[in-house]
Amino acid sequence: MTAPVLGTLPWQPAADHPELLGAPVAAALPSLPGPAWVAEIDEDLADTAAFTDAYQVPSAASANCVVVAARRAGQTTMAACVVLATTRADVNGLVRRHLDARKASFAPQDVAVAESGMAYGGITPIGLPAGWPVLVDAAVAAADLVVIGSGTRGSKLAVPGALLAQLPGAQVLEGLGQPLEQRQPPRPERAPDDTDVGWGERPRDPDDDDRRYLEDRPPHWGSD
Repeated sequence: MTAPVLGTLPWQPAADHPELLGAPVAAALPSLPGPAWVAEIDEDLADTAAFTDAYQVPSAASANCVVVAARRAGQTTMAACVVLATTRADVNGLVRRHLDARKASFAPQDVAVAESGMAYGGITPIGLPAGWPVLVDAAVAAADLVVIGSGTRGSKLAVPGALLAQLPGAQVLEGLGQPLEQRQPPRPERAPDDTDVGWGERPRDPDDDDRRYLEDRPPHWGSD
């Protein structure tokens, strides 16, 4: 396989470097339906804006994987949404309707880490728990190559977009990622957990973003 040219990073076959991957990702690697490359990065530069600036990988070539908790009739379903870094996942619209949920929101950091088994800022669609829906934006699926997390903050993966569309539980949705520049200002009645912060991006005040969600969290997730 010829290594991709993406930014200033030296990409290597991921299969040759399992030590750079999160444990669930390394375990899933042999079953991938296509090639994957890995590049080591500074873990302090894993968040999208810092990563883009430091390694000159265009935002349009990166994808974010956000963990969503969808609730209906007292039941909570975990899911993942994969959208280009230039967009935000339409969680309270398309995702909520697609999952037939009464309410959907970004999962709090501690819940997403515990449920996925991956590091904060490094959660990726590869190696997620069996049974999770993996919703992939059509623009991601159509990309020749896209940079995603590796399960840790210390590296990134580069894979064909079509590979993500073939993952277990994957469903390609048109319009899942909404352009950032078209976001409307928050309305006064906007719910506290309807946040624009994606997984891997640090919210200004996590307590405010997560308070209502944590109040509603299922008993098996424990308390604050």
